[in-house]
Amino acid sequence: MLRTAAPPSPYPHSSLPRAADPDRRRTSASVVLRSVLEHGPVARSTIARLTGLSPASVTDHCARLTRRGLIRESAVPRRSGGVGRPHVPVDLDATRLVVGGVHVAVPYTTVALLDLRGRVLAERRLPHGTTEPSRVLARAADGLTALLDRLSDSRTPDARTPDARTPASRTPDARVPGPRVLGVGFAAGGWVDREAGAVVEHPLLGWREVAVRDALAARTGLPVHVDGHARALVNAERLFGRARGSGSVLHLFVGNVVDSAFATHDEVHHGPRSQAGSIAHLPLAGGTEPCACGRSGCLQAELSERTLCRRAYEAGVPGIRGADGADPMRLVEAAAAGRPAAVRLLLERARMVGRAVSLLADVLNPERVVVTEMGVVHREDCLAALLAEVGGQRAATVAPTSFPESVLAVAGGSVALDVLYRDPLGASPERN
Repeated sequence: MLRTAAPPSPYPHSSLPRAADPDRRRTSASVVLRSVLEHGPVARSTIARLTGLSPASVTDHCARLTRRGLIRESAVPRRSGGVGRPHVPVDLDATRLVVGGVHVAVPYTTVALLDLRGRVLAERRLPHGTTEPSRVLARAADGLTALLDRLSDSRTPDARTPDARTPASRTPDARVPGPRVLGVGFAAGGWVDREAGAVVEHPLLGWREVAVRDALAARTGLPVHVDGHARALVNAERLFGRARGSGSVLHLFVGNVVDSAFATHDEVHHGPRSQAGSIAHLPLAGGTEPCACGRSGCLQAELSERTLCRRAYEAGVPGIRGADGADPMRLVEAAAAGRPAAVRLLLERARMVGRAVSLLADVLNPERVVVTEMGVVHREDCLAALLAEVGGQRAATVAPTSFPESVLAVAGGSVALDVLYRDPLGASPERN
């Protein structure tokens, strides 16, 4: 078992909301922690200026967040104008608390541990022997436990260094307690109901009405938070990535599952029963792939990795063994080795993804668009093809994911981190 442990700011370079909802204490703590995340190390007086909170309120919230292990005083005081008492800035404490992340994809589950800045400390991929839900979730819980044990045994957090991934030298006399886990975030494609904590439907996995939150909580003894992976990645982008400070963000995820998420004014749109973002059956101009719904050219049928791998197999790309069980990264490797068919298929897919971006952006008109797609992430020519298809001024708003090497791990962990940053007093271990 794992161990437990507003309107926008008037300042143009800050995305922090002012405290304005009925639960002012919770909201104030949230904007203080977000200010430390965005600007830390940062003086308390600067937090007060950025958030509109009184200096006394900021000092009180900083004390509460310090007791919970979320922030700490920076080691180096700063003087203001060279006179008066030095300011002692505060920063996130990246050494004491972590969150667990679980992402269930079609071929495998990714389990990970993340620090408070969304950085992946440890990660493991667990291929599915079976997609039976209880077995997949049991393996995920066991995998998290193993990661935490390994992390605790392999590092001693150095309180002087903000990057908790830097191991310190250890002796038998210098052992310190391992990190505590605040909670577990779960993400997957398909229809995921955040409030119910369940995967309502994931056709490619064969899952229906799977009570993920209850199952993982029973196995880990930890709070578990559940959401769709496109929404999770929007939260990751606005907290830790390129979309920080943007008024509205569209995220398009293109894997075996194709879905999207949209956030505006720091809120991700979920819709009734969290069905927002389901775009699998949107018609894509120029699409020809038959879909199970009886039509052709539906977004997911046309762009899925299964379709891509089948086409690569038919084109004779080495290392591709058809659609089921194929690793699409083999296609990227083949393109890097100069195989023309592999390059052609990736560029064609990138252009089609560009058409999907244009379609969604015409409807939502976001300030920023983030795309998670294999070719766009790994190849400059694929990114260029996507941007050319989008065209015009809108192309300047489009970028690949901020987490190219760990996108699935970040998706899972960010579900829990979003809960923390929205309600740090409720989500952190101590309640004093």
